[in-house]
Amino acid sequence: MNIKNFFGHLRTVTKHKWEVFKLATRAGIPIRGLLHDMSKFTPTEFFESVKYYQGGIKSPIPVARDIKGYSSAWLHHKGRNKHHFEYWYDARAKEQPIIPFKYSLEMICDMVAAGITYKGKKWYSGYQLEYWNREEKGIIANEKMKNFCREVFTELKEKGVNQTITNKNIRRIYDKNCK
Repeated sequence: MNIKNFFGHLRTVTKHKWEVFKLATRAGIPIRGLLHDMSKFTPTEFFESVKYYQGGIKSPIPVARDIKGYSSAWLHHKGRNKHHFEYWYDARAKEQPIIPFKYSLEMICDMVAAGITYKGKKWYSGYQLEYWNREEKGIIANEKMKNFCREVFTELKEKGVNQTITNKNIRRIYDKNCK
């Protein structure tokens, strides 16, 4: 195990959790922000991510997939964290479910925090919408949930973090798209 990767990954995870906590606090869910992604410290997730660490500029998960054909860290993570689309995925369902609001709110905080973490000083409010537009086709989720995310990220681009990431505002967008 590379000690540089160990501490680099620890720094990246800690930075990400801090960014989620700040956004979650702004959104009125500080406890969810505090408890966010605790599974990243389990051996299954942590050590694979250390092994495939990418210098804190992108996730190690796709690299593990490219090399091994799958990521045991991701399989573990998505099965324990309700703020991911993949947690709710049911291959046999006629329609994918609507994620409950509290997890949808945490998901938005997570996605924005991931952008902030990986892009660093190059992050800007329009980044999340650009990222969403690139990745949306590969996401298996209820169309209402996709519309919700797209609208939040469009508003984030237009109005910025302070106006967009509030419980009341995200609830308004969620109710409009998911009720």
